[in-house]
Amino acid sequence: MLKNYKLLLLTCLCLPPLTSLAQSKLINNINGYTVSNGKLVEFKALQFNGDVIEKIYLENEHLPYSTNTSIVRIDGQGKTLLPGLIDAHGHVLSYGLSLMRAQLRGSVTEQQAVETVVAFRQLQPTMQWIQGRGWNQVLWPQQNFPVAASLDKVFPDTPVWLIRIDGHAGWANSAAMKIAGISSATISPEGGEIIKYADGQPTGVFIDNAMSLITAKIPQPSIDEQQEVLLTALTSLAKQGLTSVHDAGIGSDTIAAYKALNDANKLPIRVYAMIDAEDPEFNKMMQAGPMALGSDKLHISSVKISADGALGSRGAALIEDYSDLAGHKGLLLYSKKDLGDTIQQAMDAGFQVNTHAIGDHANKIVLDHYQANIATSNSRHLRHRIEHAQVLQLSDIPRFAQLNVIASMQATHATSDKNMALDRIGNARIKGAYAWRKLLSADAIIAAGSDFPIESPNPFYGLHASVTRQDHDNQPVDGWYRRESMNLTEALATFTTHAAFAAHQEQMIGQLAPKHKADFILIDKDIFAINPEDIWKTKVLETWVDGERVE
Repeated sequence: MLKNYKLLLLTCLCLPPLTSLAQSKLINNINGYTVSNGKLVEFKALQFNGDVIEKIYLENEHLPYSTNTSIVRIDGQGKTLLPGLIDAHGHVLSYGLSLMRAQLRGSVTEQQAVETVVAFRQLQPTMQWIQGRGWNQVLWPQQNFPVAASLDKVFPDTPVWLIRIDGHAGWANSAAMKIAGISSATISPEGGEIIKYADGQPTGVFIDNAMSLITAKIPQPSIDEQQEVLLTALTSLAKQGLTSVHDAGIGSDTIAAYKALNDANKLPIRVYAMIDAEDPEFNKMMQAGPMALGSDKLHISSVKISADGALGSRGAALIEDYSDLAGHKGLLLYSKKDLGDTIQQAMDAGFQVNTHAIGDHANKIVLDHYQANIATSNSRHLRHRIEHAQVLQLSDIPRFAQLNVIASMQATHATSDKNMALDRIGNARIKGAYAWRKLLSADAIIAAGSDFPIESPNPFYGLHASVTRQDHDNQPVDGWYRRESMNLTEALATFTTHAAFAAHQEQMIGQLAPKHKADFILIDKDIFAINPEDIWKTKVLETWVDGERVE
């Protein structure tokens, strides 16, 4: 018996590791591109084993002999292969829910938005609350905020709640306001505003923190329901070429839903999640520290804080008055002390801190807090981030690199906001707005995202906007402040290597190189060979994560 045991032990010790038993796969006949150290690398074949890349073959390198039966060959049919793209700022649950709600994006009048909600209601007749998203009064003739009365005409009894395209304002009907107990006597909360008529009656629009007065009354999905919504969203994102997403602000219940999906091995793409600082369990989670999940698919080691609102709803906090609204400087969602205390708490607990800041005042305050708190917490290595970094004082731009702070930005915000940004902030401040070139020239790292569902999650929309500064009608002809654009290699880096770096994952994903994960996509166009104005038309043919095709 002892002899047999020794023989068995010797056999086990001599066996190669299980990963090496897997058969290598080689995708050839491709136009391959990846970014390494800021340089574009072109290759003709990719070889991987299991979930790990073994080799990329450059044009002058010989491929393995066709007689090598240890390698499975896949014909790429001349298509273009890119690293899996990473969205560094999105809202997965909201995106999944938006797929199940009235879609108001593109409504050109308030009445058209109402008609869209009516049509949606006919398809969903049993919903207790009617919800939708995507209205943008800037696209309407008078550019006025909508009112409850226009909804009341068709929904006198059913509560309706419609979120603005930027997620920083909501439009309610009278039935919804009645359930929430909103009246002329209701006082706007700190960091929020209830828009009212001259007689004090609420119009139906709620800005930033005031939105919670309504949303607190809307039944929230259970953890089980959230799993289904998350899975729906992640599957949709995979189809669009995303192999990883940074989920910008999730609560403890959504964390539980993610953990359940991860434990069941159901996550189709990678998720780097940020804990919402407003969650009731925030203090407890800070005491527990970053979560060790033992997973390559789910990471939870960062925090999302919101310092101000958005530019379109005039909630972004500016140093001087809005150019189109005298006496109004926007909204800070925290007192200066509370914001600093929250940042310090998260840094001291070992979390990367990612703070939403859009206006120049909010960005300055956040950078000031970072400068002080990074020093006291000794957390420079955590690569803290500012989410959006949309309107900056020129003097604050060099501080990103100086503090090792990442600018997490969304290129399509520039092409969506070009119709109103100049009106909001004027000719002087626009020089520091959506200032990608100035940030890159100051050695800042830009991680790209879309802020879905505010914008489409399609990363090729972001690549197109980064390079052209144009919308899909190729307007304006020369690009909106074109001098702030990126070249395509830089833009691809923001969606790959830089986004991976922003999540401390640059050794695992973000580029196609040996020992990195086999996350890649095949697309129908060679984006480096076509007219840049056509990049947004690119279609994703296949999405691979961990060496397995997921879409």
